[in-house]
Amino acid sequence: MANPSSPVPFLDQIFERAGKLLQPPAWMVEEMQRRLVLTLNHVLQQEPEAQARLKRQAGRVVEAHWRVFSVRLQATAAGLLDLAPVTQNPDLTLTLTDESPFALLQSAIRGEKPGVRIAGDVQLAAEVQWLVDHVRWDLEEDLARIFGDAPAHAVATAGRRMAQALRGFVGRGGAAPSSGTPGGPSAPGQAGG
Repeated sequence: MANPSSPVPFLDQIFERAGKLLQPPAWMVEEMQRRLVLTLNHVLQQEPEAQARLKRQAGRVVEAHWRVFSVRLQATAAGLLDLAPVTQNPDLTLTLTDESPFALLQSAIRGEKPGVRIAGDVQLAAEVQWLVDHVRWDLEEDLARIFGDAPAHAVATAGRRMAQALRGFVGRGGAAPSSGTPGGPSAPGQAGG
């Protein structure tokens, strides 16, 4: 439960109102979904086992929901993904149960999976779960292709350090790191108080 003085409930309300008032045009939603498909396929092409699993599910449709957002993805015969036709019923429906974007972000930073309500084909759900558990984007490798090995490694290292710091911050509930003594840090040669 959120602390009443926390800005999160207030920001959640703003996000909800903005989501209702600022509906992007259909062409923009479709373009964003196509970009998502391109990114997912780029990652899948680096994982032959993932592609083999998706080939076995060719034609099957997974629909994902969060708040007012949704996307329908269809497995292709090539072991990749495409946008599914709206006329085809989904074989599997996944709905994120936590509506707060900030709670989702905190869960992601802690390395936790979000709550998901699942309806539909159990075998397809198992394949999707395998993909979630085993497919990872090697961003450092992609950066190395563009910028070279050393800059890519530096960016990836900085990203890992930032993620680690965020996890520590979230794990402490936003508190500053502990100094080890109740009264704060002591000067050398002094006893802590």
